[in-house]
Amino acid sequence: MSEQRVRKNYEDLDFSDDFMFGKVMKDPQLCRDVLECLLQQPVGELTEIQPQREFRYTSEGKPIRLDVYNVDDTGSVFDAEMQNPNKKGIEYHQLPKRCRYYQSSIDTDYLDKGRPYKDLPDSKIMFICTFDPFRLGFAQYTFTERCKETPELELNDGTTKIFYNCCYEGYDISAEIKDLYDYIRSGHANNPLTKRIDEAVVKGRKNEMWRSEYIKERQILMEEREEGREEGREEGREEGREEERANTERERSRAEAAERRVAELERLLAAK
Repeated sequence: MSEQRVRKNYEDLDFSDDFMFGKVMKDPQLCRDVLECLLQQPVGELTEIQPQREFRYTSEGKPIRLDVYNVDDTGSVFDAEMQNPNKKGIEYHQLPKRCRYYQSSIDTDYLDKGRPYKDLPDSKIMFICTFDPFRLGFAQYTFTERCKETPELELNDGTTKIFYNCCYEGYDISAEIKDLYDYIRSGHANNPLTKRIDEAVVKGRKNEMWRSEYIKERQILMEEREEGREEGREEGREEGREEERANTERERSRAEAAERRVAELERLLAAK
């Protein structure tokens, strides 16, 4: 749950908030239509939809939760992530490194089931951003593995990472994508797809089970944040104590050195 989600009341959640995004995308047909709109290509029938899919490989390892993890009937994997915390750039959100970790987690999960490398599925990791992640003004940024020496040579490892810039205002994109971008950014539904999404959001705001889940998650995160602040305060206090001890030790050393110099001077004067 993002920091912005913690601040929002449940009744104010929009499709651009990852909690509501995950819940609304549980509808297989709606999810498939959104994916096909973004990708501008057909997607197979979705056989697995897992909002907030968690990957954790050790008790001490860093867990991740994917907003909407999907698998279609061809075995292809689609991970859709809503990014709506603020207007800061890609460096702040560490999206490239997160992409890398998400991809490795998806692959590791697949191989942990005893499957060979050759059966790794094609996968697309999609970050839907309410800001321009790379600040270059493109409607989307698509990354595949290519050879540096000869860019026309693709690695063909089956992985794709796409960053969608929903604040794009140009007209060189399909009307369907433009309407979806406008809806994600402003909440204004202007075509059949976005009206269906909006209807699902309005209905979702009345879902008491979802509300209870959201409030529970928000409370947990607020407690975790408070614990983190307390740990930080304690670390600060300990650092202060360490610095005070270090200053005391330095003062003691200087005083002892001064006493030795005075004693040596007195010895020299007595010798004369």
